[in-house]
Amino acid sequence: MKSDVKPATFAAHAGGAYDDVSGGVVPPIQPSTTYRRDADYAPMNADNVYIRPHNEPVRAAEKVIAKLEGAVDSLLFPAGMAAIAAGFRWLPSGARAVVQSGIYWGTTKWLRGFADRRGITLIEVDASDPEALAQAIGDQVDIVFVETPSNPWLKTVDIAQAAEMTHASGGILMVDSTAASPILTKPLNLGADIVMHSATKVLNGHSDVLGGVLSAGAMTDVWQAITEDRAETGAVMGPFEAWLLLRGLRTLPLRLDRMCHSAQKIADYLQDHPQITEVYYPGLATHAGHGIAARQMDGGFGYVLSALVKGTAEDALRVAGRLELFLSATSIGGVESLVEHRHTIEPHSGIPETLLRLSIGIEDPGDLIADLAQALGQ
Repeated sequence: MKSDVKPATFAAHAGGAYDDVSGGVVPPIQPSTTYRRDADYAPMNADNVYIRPHNEPVRAAEKVIAKLEGAVDSLLFPAGMAAIAAGFRWLPSGARAVVQSGIYWGTTKWLRGFADRRGITLIEVDASDPEALAQAIGDQVDIVFVETPSNPWLKTVDIAQAAEMTHASGGILMVDSTAASPILTKPLNLGADIVMHSATKVLNGHSDVLGGVLSAGAMTDVWQAITEDRAETGAVMGPFEAWLLLRGLRTLPLRLDRMCHSAQKIADYLQDHPQITEVYYPGLATHAGHGIAARQMDGGFGYVLSALVKGTAEDALRVAGRLELFLSATSIGGVESLVEHRHTIEPHSGIPETLLRLSIGIEDPGDLIADLAQALGQ
C-alpha cells in the first residue's frame, strides 16, 4: 500500500495484514503460546520464541496503531490501566511526577498509591491552566501526564505548550488521548513523547475487548525500559483480543466521523435545553478549551460530552432512567450510546450529583436527540 493514503484507507485494509498462506483478506489468529525450534534448537522463526513478547496478532495491531499515530513503535497491553502503569514503572524512587487533576479516577487512584509506595513526589494540577501547569513542573520534572479531552470534564490541554514546558525541565510528556483517538489528535506530532489510549474504548469500538496501548515518538532509553518491562512481566494483550481490536480498527475513521458529528449536534441541542444547566464539550464555542481543541483536533471534537441536569441527583437519575436508546453503563467509545451518572460511580471524586456523561455511538443523531428530549420531559 502507498505510504501517503488517508487514514480511512489505511485502516480499512488493517495495514495490509492479510494471510498470504490461505489467501484470506483478513489476518489469521495464531493462539500458540510457544514456537518450534529446528534440529539445532534454533527458532524456526527468529521473531518467535514465546507468546509473552512474541504475539503475531498483537504485532499486527501494533503496526496499524503506530502508523495511525505517527509513532516509531506501539505496545499493546491487556488493559488501559496496564498501559498507564507501564508508562510510570520506569520511574526511580524519589522521582518527581506532575499529573493532571480531574481525570479518569482509576488513573488518579493508582498513581497516588504507586507514588506513595515508591517515594515519588506526585503533584496534581489543572493542566488546562498553563500558568498552574508551569508552576507545578518547576525547574525539574521526570514525567508529566495529561489527559485531553479529559474524562468527564472534557477539559483540553495545549499539548505543544505542555511538551515545551516539560522538556525545558528535563522530563517526558505522556498524553492520554483516549477521548480523541489518533484520528482526531496526534500528540506525538505536537511534541509529546508517549501517547496512551484505552483500546477498550473507541479504538476497538464494540465493547468486547479490554486493552491499552502506548506509542512512542522516538526509541529512547525510557521506551526501551517500558518494552523490556512489558515482556518480562507478561503484560501483553492476548491474540484473540488483538485480532478483535484489529477488526475494530478497520472502521475507526468511519465510526469517529459519525460519532463526532452526532456529538456536536447533541451538545448544541442540550446547550439550549431548559432542563440542562451546563454542557461540557470542546466543540462548543462557549467551552473554555474550544480554541485549543480547534487547533489540535482535526475532523471533530470527540464522542464524549457531559451535562448538568437542572435540579438534584434524583432528577439526574430520573433522566438517565428514562432514556431508552442510551444504555446505562460505564464506558465510552462503543457503537452503542451510553449514559453514566458519574456521581453514583465516583462519589468520592467531587463529581457533581447532577452530572451525566454521554458516550455517543453510531445511531442516527435525530433518534438520540429524540430520546434525550423525552427523557428530559420535552
